[in-house]
Amino acid sequence: MQQHIYYIKFALQFADMQIAELVNVFNSQVNLRGFTSMRAYHDAALIDEFQRRGIDTTCVHDGHSISFAQPIAYDISQNKLVLLS
Repeated sequence: MQQHIYYIKFALQFADMQIAELVNVFNSQVNLRGFTSMRAYHDAALIDEFQRRGIDTTCVHDGHSISFAQPIAYDISQNKLVLLS
């Protein structure tokens, strides 16, 4: 997947964003039901960018799937994503 042109496009876009912007992108996807291959590239590139920055994503990513059930925030003191209730 990481070699696909659309994944690369999203990865380059996300690499230029601040963490707060990435969190906003994630939160804009919360509770959206539609799923296409384009969204798969988008979501994978987004999670990979968080991880590339060393941010813990375990609250939304288990290594296989991504959960967009709840919005997130970034906890700077622990360098991790946290679920908002």
